Amino acid sequence: MKFNRFLSIPVLAVLLAVGSIYYVTIFIFLEDWLGLQSSAGSLNALIFTFLAFLCLVSFFACVLTDPGGVPSSYVPDVEDHAILDQQPIKTGIQRKHCDKCSVYKPPRTHHCRSCRRCILRMDHHCVWINNCVGLRNYKAFFVLVAYTTMASIYSSVIIISCAVQKEWNPLKAHETLPLKLFYILSGLVVVGLGMILGTLFCWHVYLVVHNMTTIEYYEAIRAAWLAKKSGQSYHHPFDVGAYKNLTLVLGPNMLKWLCPTAVSHIKDGITFPTARDSS
Repeated sequence: MKFNRFLSIPVLAVLLAVGSIYYVTIFIFLEDWLGLQSSAGSLNALIFTFLAFLCLVSFFACVLTDPGGVPSSYVPDVEDHAILDQQPIKTGIQRKHCDKCSVYKPPRTHHCRSCRRCILRMDHHCVWINNCVGLRNYKAFFVLVAYTTMASIYSSVIIISCAVQKEWNPLKAHETLPLKLFYILSGLVVVGLGMILGTLFCWHVYLVVHNMTTIEYYEAIRAAWLAKKSGQSYHHPFDVGAYKNLTLVLGPNMLKWLCPTAVSHIKDGITFPTARDSS
């Protein structure tokens, strides 16, 4: 069952971290800074609670959504397969046969050793969601990183603002030392988390804009080197323009870009538009 994916230490650690950061941010730092009974405090608590809710919805979508496997009926087109095998560097696309699964792999499909099957448009296997990030849950993963980045930044602002405005009694330095250490530790953890998530978010923005997966990025480095070595130029075959790339991943409706469950635009994962198609 899909819910068995929650029976994982990393997944439970994520849920514990989300709950801990939420509690500390709202009931300790925000309460101490503005007070939850004030209008400003209530507004900030409402906004942060909404962000935390979106993080959890996105996280559950990542964990529970099947990333997409190769259909048992899939057979590559014989004519296209022959052309691609003859010109792998020029096209940048290769259809392969998976020896482990004993199936043909469509373009952008890779075998996951953790899931023990081939995943359509595989980006990577993520231990934090105990699932592969692939065709059908990549948008949820992208949105999850975006929301957790925003929530971490918001929490950092609240913690720092609380620490700055707090009046520390110099005469009771020995008594306030544990509290100061708690403030410093909390700030370091949340700010550090925000920096890590922010970096990850920027990385995936780059990938989405170029319509690449993490695996394809490293494959492209080798493909570009081989193309240069043979006197050719390499262009990622699935890069069809920044805006078109965004719509292929996030959907055509901008109002639904940040909705992790709005994935009706996702196709079968067998064929993808290429730069050659639009030229």
